[in-house]
Amino acid sequence: MNLRQHILAVALAAVAASANAAPNAQAILAASDAVRNPDKPFALTVTLVEYRNSKQTDGNTLRVYSKADANSGQFRSLIRFVAPARDANKLMLKNGNDLWFYDPSSKASVRLSPQQRLLGQAANGDVVTVNLAKDYKAELAGEEDVQDGDRQSRHCYKLALAEVSPDVTYHHIEMWIDTSNSRPVKARFYTESNQLLKTAYYRRYQPQLGVERPTETVIIDGLDPAWVTVMRFGEYAYREVPEAWLQRDYLPRFKPE
Repeated sequence: MNLRQHILAVALAAVAASANAAPNAQAILAASDAVRNPDKPFALTVTLVEYRNSKQTDGNTLRVYSKADANSGQFRSLIRFVAPARDANKLMLKNGNDLWFYDPSSKASVRLSPQQRLLGQAANGDVVTVNLAKDYKAELAGEEDVQDGDRQSRHCYKLALAEVSPDVTYHHIEMWIDTSNSRPVKARFYTESNQLLKTAYYRRYQPQLGVERPTETVIIDGLDPAWVTVMRFGEYAYREVPEAWLQRDYLPRFKPE
């Protein structure tokens, strides 16, 4: 074998090794974040409906304003409660890993835990925009076929996500992401003691701000499968989110649009 043939053989071996290398788990997770989250400041409406034994038991509607922090890449969000009437114009603010709740009737803001339930199986941390790749370290646990929220089989990467700081919403997560298009399909959320809190299915993909995004998440309780919460996302729009809106001391002065 001459020198040129040797170099070519080494190059082909390197290409083959690269092709056979395991996909980068963190990159897969970041790609799924991009499917869920717009890349510029935006607003959307979130509707939550709680069901027990197939009967609706509660519901609320929120307006969310989000923008990514230039330094951390994590989203900061202001959430305004729209309905029911008893909660209208209450606010929730996520700035960094701090979460605050403001009630205009008492004019007091109190710190919240992202793990606290907002409605049904939806926690406070579920309704704010999150880049999971910033909060969790991902490992590739393999590839497998799973059923999506419409009971269709999808070939997915299975990721194991471990928290990188103690103040995120979940200690660890299992997530299935479609290998063909980076869409999140299913996730399981766990406590530190490895108790299954809930299972979520991401479904009803529709064009929103230039990307097919999931417009519905179905959340099933980890202990009682008859307890289901549905989160629907709509009215997406790019818009400026003033820096003042994302400051705790501004909450009493915020005026709904």
